[in-house]
Amino acid sequence: MTKKHMHLAFDLSWSHMGGRWRMPGSWVGSQFPDIRMYEEIARIAERGCIEMIFFGDGSGIPDTWRGSHEEAVRWGIMWPRQDMSPWIAAMSRVTEHVGFGLTYASTFMHPYYTARLLNSLDILTNGRMAFNVITSTRLSDAANYGFDDLMDHGARYDRMEEFIDVCRSLWDSVAPDTFIWDRETGVVGDPSKVRRIDHDGKYFKVRGPLNTMPSPQGRPVLIQAGGSPRGVKASAYFADHVFGASKPLKLQAQQRVELDAALRAQGRDPESVGILWDVLVVVGETSEAAKLHKERLLTAIPPEAAGAFLSHYAGFDFSTLPDRFTLGEVNAAIAAKQASPAGFVHQLAFTIGKDTPISRREFFEHGLRDANLWGSSACDRMRGVPRWLTISGTSKLLPTPTGSATGCSAACLHRGERASPRSVPGSGRSVSGCLTRECASSC
Repeated sequence: MTKKHMHLAFDLSWSHMGGRWRMPGSWVGSQFPDIRMYEEIARIAERGCIEMIFFGDGSGIPDTWRGSHEEAVRWGIMWPRQDMSPWIAAMSRVTEHVGFGLTYASTFMHPYYTARLLNSLDILTNGRMAFNVITSTRLSDAANYGFDDLMDHGARYDRMEEFIDVCRSLWDSVAPDTFIWDRETGVVGDPSKVRRIDHDGKYFKVRGPLNTMPSPQGRPVLIQAGGSPRGVKASAYFADHVFGASKPLKLQAQQRVELDAALRAQGRDPESVGILWDVLVVVGETSEAAKLHKERLLTAIPPEAAGAFLSHYAGFDFSTLPDRFTLGEVNAAIAAKQASPAGFVHQLAFTIGKDTPISRREFFEHGLRDANLWGSSACDRMRGVPRWLTISGTSKLLPTPTGSATGCSAACLHRGERASPRSVPGSGRSVSGCLTRECASSC
């Protein structure tokens, strides 16, 4: 049996937000979005055998909470954010191996522009790009692209699948051996190797071809974030790997089973597709130090800021909650708004029961801990990873910094011991060996 390896990456989506930027151990003398800080992070990641630096994204300031962006701006809740493609270009120039994951929403973007951008970045990074495609359930994002309300949940995924179909056709529209560059004859390329795609679908009409050089990978590694039944179906349709939201272990195992069934229905091998579980990990020299830092992180923002965060990601204004309610009632209201039925409320309902009465105060106390922090020493945490990987079907790990020297968020790539280029970008070497040696020596 082939030995499975654990591949590591950092999620830098959150490092400067939610109060992390001012915690003890955080970066001093530089502040977001200073490119020098990101270049140094990239160098550190490469030295540490990290295989991918991942950037989630959103294009609106959270304003679902009380219909205002006031608390988000005041406390730095999912704000500010930049389009990280230029930062990735700069980070790639100071590294050789680490890959990069970039996020865009298919609900708002056009596939021709996106395919061309990712092609260019894959060339610039020498084949180290991954594309995390999302639908977005955030009202503040949608309002910036002409939407009064969120697009129907199912329609968002229909559009996503067509979006990826167009992108893949565009990435294949110029053959790898098209270019000749004959100095004697002056011939640049073979016209027979370039074709139009002539796509005319429900959401997009694109003639093609791309007017670019083929990229080293041919196309970026495709990652898709969706835990609802429709989201899982979309993942099975096109994703190389799936980004899984933080949730209880039993729900992780359940999503793995559901994804495997959907992959088989598409005629795909479940062993070829991994899941990256988003798990926030806080580590320290000792378990006590890590737990102290965890509690400090939980006080970094006030309850109203947590309300802005939760409302933004659920697409539902939690300031309207009554004094007492059940989570089943709230999740039904969220689904009715075409928002996220598989998010925090669904996960909390799994833990305490969807029909269990809960107060507003109790709800927001849970919300403050929604990051699902693991507080322990590095070695203690790694000792517990094998059982977690086994139960949830995981074989790769994606860690993410929280803006503090002792804090990181992790996600796991489930299975998918894939050969290049459809593996994790930058995964040309085994990481588990260097991780094991370092942990063993420090323990």
